[in-house]
Amino acid sequence: MERALCKAKTAENLEKYEDVVSSMKEFIELGGDIHEAQNRNLLSVGYKNTVGVHRNAWRTISSLEKADSKEIEKEILKEYKKQAVDEIVKICTDAVDLITNKLLPGAQTTECKVFYHKMKGDYYRYMAEVVDGDDKEDKKEKAKEAYQEAVKASEDLGKTDPIRLGLALNFSVFYYEILNDSDEACKLAKKAFDDGIDELDTLSSTSAYKDSTLILQLLRDNLNLWTTEDKEDDEEAS
Repeated sequence: MERALCKAKTAENLEKYEDVVSSMKEFIELGGDIHEAQNRNLLSVGYKNTVGVHRNAWRTISSLEKADSKEIEKEILKEYKKQAVDEIVKICTDAVDLITNKLLPGAQTTECKVFYHKMKGDYYRYMAEVVDGDDKEDKKEKAKEAYQEAVKASEDLGKTDPIRLGLALNFSVFYYEILNDSDEACKLAKKAFDDGIDELDTLSSTSAYKDSTLILQLLRDNLNLWTTEDKEDDEEAS
């Protein structure tokens, strides 16, 4: 158990994120306390960076597809895009299965429950971003359900809690990027930002203050970006 955790930490330092995930899964199987904040964060970092490589590839390919190119280049891009989608779905499905079958059933604290439901929503969101048709609609719905479960549980956390703020950030991104609902995205982000700012002075922990202010900044940046884009769209329409 100790070796598995040590290997995961070493793998993170070496940026070998697939090894972080496999070592943390071994740690869980051996009965390690995955619910301890540092350990669950390590698992999350492993999964996020593992899938992140393929999400970045998918975005780059999607951008290149819009450019004029030869037929053979289009075929190659299509092949690479399928590979990226397959990898994203594989990694996200693995994460969701682990959360559903191992992590949530053992979660005792509100913090853990919100963290895992949010994480589950994130990985369904990543899949909804890249799949098509009925599968896309299914992933959208499951992402929304997971985020809503996280929101329900987060009511017991303080309004400046980094996990609660992080949930609001990701859920609002889901509304904006996946559901194309800018009104709801802005509404959610603004409420979390306003509530957090009002109670920011109550934070006594330096690390919590730093984490919370960082997320509040991201919420504000998104709000500024989204409201500007909506204004430009309205101007174009008129």
